[in-house]
Amino acid sequence: MLKVVNLSKSYGSNVLFDEVTFSINRGERVGLVGRNGHGKTTLLRLVTGEESPDSGSLAIPRGYRIGHLAQTLQFSQPTALMEAAQGLQHSERDDLWKAEKVLAGLGFSSGDQGRSPLEFSGGFQVRLNLARLLVSRPDLLLLDEPTNYLDIIAIRWLERFFKAWSGEMLLITHDRGFMDKVTTHTMGIHRRKFRKIPGDTVKYYCQIATEEEIFEKSRVNLEKKRRHTEEFIRKFRAKARLGGLVQSRIKTLEKLGVSQKLDQIRSLHFSFRSMPFRSRVMLDVSGLSFCYPGQQIELMEDLNVVVGQGDRIGVIGANGKGKSTLLRLLAGELSPGRGEVKSHPRLKVGYYGQTNVERLLPERSVVEEIRSSDPDGSLQKAMSICGRMMFVSDDASKRISVLSGGEKCRVLLGKLLLDPVHLLLLDEPTNHLDMESGEALFDALGRFDGALVMVTHNERFLDAFANRLIVFDNGAVSVFEGTYKQFIREMGWRAEEPVEGHKGQRKKDRVSRSTRSKAARKERADAIRERSRTLRPLEAKADELEKTIAVLERSLRENEEALVNASTAGTVERIPELSRQNHGLSADIERHYELLCLATEDLETTRRKWENEK
Repeated sequence: MLKVVNLSKSYGSNVLFDEVTFSINRGERVGLVGRNGHGKTTLLRLVTGEESPDSGSLAIPRGYRIGHLAQTLQFSQPTALMEAAQGLQHSERDDLWKAEKVLAGLGFSSGDQGRSPLEFSGGFQVRLNLARLLVSRPDLLLLDEPTNYLDIIAIRWLERFFKAWSGEMLLITHDRGFMDKVTTHTMGIHRRKFRKIPGDTVKYYCQIATEEEIFEKSRVNLEKKRRHTEEFIRKFRAKARLGGLVQSRIKTLEKLGVSQKLDQIRSLHFSFRSMPFRSRVMLDVSGLSFCYPGQQIELMEDLNVVVGQGDRIGVIGANGKGKSTLLRLLAGELSPGRGEVKSHPRLKVGYYGQTNVERLLPERSVVEEIRSSDPDGSLQKAMSICGRMMFVSDDASKRISVLSGGEKCRVLLGKLLLDPVHLLLLDEPTNHLDMESGEALFDALGRFDGALVMVTHNERFLDAFANRLIVFDNGAVSVFEGTYKQFIREMGWRAEEPVEGHKGQRKKDRVSRSTRSKAARKERADAIRERSRTLRPLEAKADELEKTIAVLERSLRENEEALVNASTAGTVERIPELSRQNHGLSADIERHYELLCLATEDLETTRRKWENEK
């Protein structure tokens, strides 16, 4: 439906992509991945005609409608409902229910739908733009970070909407879990080239890693072969008896060519440092209530929760209900209206707040801002942290004022790395981070041994880290003792439940916790046994392939040494056979790496299946 041929685009000396060709076929929902600055948004602008390519072409069928999320917030209708209904085709103008359904899914109440678009916050105006686009149902949806400004309930609705989408889609998002759930294909911009595969980001990145590993092994082997050939020519060039063989080697050397080493791609890699905590209780929250001055509605009322060692608490709920405020209360930035937050006197807390970006001083450099959190620390320590957050060399001297939103977030994360802490308080830490930076944060949290309280709408983070939840839902705040998957299974979001089934479901939820706990334990034990039975042969297959590769690589090294020795000793009759063996071993190694990639994909797919069924 969309065909791109030999497309190139650059800005001055910065080449984004060079002669790329791909197509998006009927019914394909494609997730577009790549690092910030590598051309993802530029590609969308080329498709919409907002920019022109340097060369190449884009073929779009006649009458094929492309819809994209407008960046400008311009509204012409008196109400949100009428504005969203602008997306309806002329023949659908009386079908306002279609617009109502989309608006409701994106978090607009029936009362909101009658309000003027100009009365809403910027975040809800962006949602209104998205609603108008979805109502229009184009043939191809172009979406650049559609989950920005959406809360977890709206994101879950959007996920269901996209899964049912019958047209084509090209999606950019930093939320890897969301992308994997709603797309059929993954396309990446990597080293100025495009690659599109059926499947999710796990399969895509596995293929890239495997192929680059094979390339590097082949390059190293080729360089060894070049050196051995050059050494042979140098040693035996003067020997008339071996003249024919030397000439043959010279021709072989000319054919070998030179394989350039792949450029090293800088990646974000860091770890939060924890420290032992000798007491059971870190924070004791009792009877906590809070209301901002001048407001009559309390954001939270009578909240009781204890934060201790080993706790990984996810704070979830719709936007504007008090999640960020709760973290500010726990961090001591705000004082409770009623109740109290008792903090252990020796507790060390690392706090990452959404408003902390505003406290960065624009005139400071990156290294000065990071060092300001630890004035007694060394410049070398601060520079080391800059490097880990991908501010290397001159980038560490950049002023805060010229940084992008994502770069400022990396500065804030860097400030948390200076000293070890017992407890991390993180408020939407993935906002403004690209997918690779989000993955680095995911890995860092997985290695952190301290306690964690995190506000997030990212279900992948919640599934991986939360063992308890603080839930803002239906005008109340409560503590759920369990994982996010258990919460969805046992409680669920009220906004997602049909009204007619609401009371009956709540009655079921009042089943005694002890009975539910016993059933859950038995179910979990059965699931673990079944999971082990399923995964064990897949893990064994991957292990066996890794062992085979190790044996083959050892044989190749021994064979290469024998080849060198034969060349040095002048036993030329062995050289053809050893060369054939080398070629066969190299081919076997590449084939086994491909088998290992497939086996790893099967293993990861099966693991994700079990994760989703927890």
